Amino acid sequence: SCRALHSWISLGGTRYLGLGTTFKYYIEEGDNYYDVTPIRKTSTNSITFAATNGSSTITVTDSSNGSVSNDFVTFSGAVSLGGLITADVLNQEYQIDLVTSANTYTITAKDTSGAEVTANASDTGNGGSGVDGSYQINVGLDTYVSSAGWGLGTWGSGGFGSASAISAVNQLRLWTHDNFGENLIINVRGAGIYRWVENSGTSERAVLLSGVSGANLVPTIGLQVITSETDRHLIVLGADPIVANARSGVIDPMLVAFSSSEDDLQFEPLATNSAGSVRLSSGSFIVGGIKSRQEILIWTDTSLYSMSFIGPPLTFAINLVNEGAGIVGPKAAVNAPNGVYYASKTGFYFYNGAVQKLPCTVQEYVFEDLDLGQAFKCFMGLNSEFGEMWFFYPSLTDGTGEISRYVIYNYEENTWSVGSLIRYSWIDAGIEDQPIAAGLTSSENCVFDHETGFDDYNQPMSGVFIESADIDVSDGENFAFIKRVIPDVAFIKDSSVSNTPAMNIVLKRRDFPGQSLTTDSTTQVTESSTFNSLRSRARQVVLRFESDDDASSGNVESGTFNRLVRVLELNLGSVDITISPHFNADQISTLQFATGAIIFNTTTEIHQAFDGTTFRDLYSHQTYPTGQS
Repeated sequence: SCRALHSWISLGGTRYLGLGTTFKYYIEEGDNYYDVTPIRKTSTNSITFAATNGSSTITVTDSSNGSVSNDFVTFSGAVSLGGLITADVLNQEYQIDLVTSANTYTITAKDTSGAEVTANASDTGNGGSGVDGSYQINVGLDTYVSSAGWGLGTWGSGGFGSASAISAVNQLRLWTHDNFGENLIINVRGAGIYRWVENSGTSERAVLLSGVSGANLVPTIGLQVITSETDRHLIVLGADPIVANARSGVIDPMLVAFSSSEDDLQFEPLATNSAGSVRLSSGSFIVGGIKSRQEILIWTDTSLYSMSFIGPPLTFAINLVNEGAGIVGPKAAVNAPNGVYYASKTGFYFYNGAVQKLPCTVQEYVFEDLDLGQAFKCFMGLNSEFGEMWFFYPSLTDGTGEISRYVIYNYEENTWSVGSLIRYSWIDAGIEDQPIAAGLTSSENCVFDHETGFDDYNQPMSGVFIESADIDVSDGENFAFIKRVIPDVAFIKDSSVSNTPAMNIVLKRRDFPGQSLTTDSTTQVTESSTFNSLRSRARQVVLRFESDDDASSGNVESGTFNRLVRVLELNLGSVDITISPHFNADQISTLQFATGAIIFNTTTEIHQAFDGTTFRDLYSHQTYPTGQS
């Protein structure tokens, strides 16, 4: 899964997109994706292979290789094993199937097209004495682990039944990334900090920042990297501290370290530079941070801090903004035009100099369904074109342990909506022409262009709908009589496709809060629709706008996309039986009613119309008795 996206433009005008996945880190340039995953270890002339006749499984021996299952390794210098396992089969990148000991693992032999290759009786060699191997950094998990036990670390990291410390290897793989100039700084949460140099090109991999020539006390490990804007310091949240003039290699989860201005390699605090570090005090670990206007916001598990540049000698001022409103996950915040939105474990908050609890009409729906065991997967995105903040989260109801639902807050209209969608990361339009998001469709992991085109990943947009919350009159005290829907809908079509788009407006109703909704009517709306008459009486109604999948030429299909531009008008006539005049049967016989007059019969709970002689139930007729519609 791709849980990190970052786009930027080089000084030469080249547009890049960085993508951090569970297994690798890629950079997109143009329409091509390049693997720039860092190398953690190189073995020279030390690798041997063993094959079994009739099997595609190859056992690889390399002493203390430090691999975990699903790691990637690239072999070179191997010779044929004597049969079908040729040099070309061996000398390529492989994903490790299973680590069987500290010195051995297995791979599945393949040709250069990826097809499986089976060894024969002649494959008795070991690949020669000159086999090298380049091991990429250990892969992470696709699930969050709150505590680690046997089997989660690398081979030999603990005895049977012993617990092992959480690390980037046995934990949900989360990446953070930011530009330092046109170069890209990359960090695996809980692991190393790397730099990809733009001038070196996409054929070069990212390298460990602390290993670059000239690096001085650069943190070797961290929880997140951020580049400050006005003064350009590289900031590492949760860095390893300096001990005896060296980095300890162990995360201090509350330490904020920053480089000297304009120098991502200089982290030693000196009188001649602006490097330094500050340890936060409120909370137990740093969850995440985000750049905002003239400040960087840093959340711990319980609190929010503001970090702002103030110049020498302190460089940065870090002030506690709020306690008791921590963030639910490292990426559960977004910077919007009017301020910063973020989610805690129990609600939504807004920051614009001060923290405010955000009133939310769907708070119970969202947070009682939020799978807190996988809360680090939660993230926020911005769709600024429509003034929307999106929050994606894993649902207990869905029970997948993976992101499956979202809630949208429109900060311009102050409205909330909910829905289902599988997405793992998101960035707004800006450098990209439209919002893009990483997600899953069927069995494919994809990067989706949102707000683009007229279909759903080249498939008809069938089964899509928008449904309102309960609509009532006087908080449900009155019954509403609904007699007409007036659609105010714009159908936006692909000019190259000729068809007749349509959608359905479904009216659902109930008379009492404890009742289930029942469908009262379904009305088709086309481009030429003006209004539709209907008759319904209810205490609460719900409107559903859905694709007309049964229409022969008007469903929402490839080449047609309809966006609901405005809702619609309801003609509501309300009756309050506690206020309206009451008449018994004898009184009614003495009253004068105009033909077509409507009353509400409290005995039958039916609206009735006077036909000049008697009252008739409205719901048993398609027109009024006088012929008036």
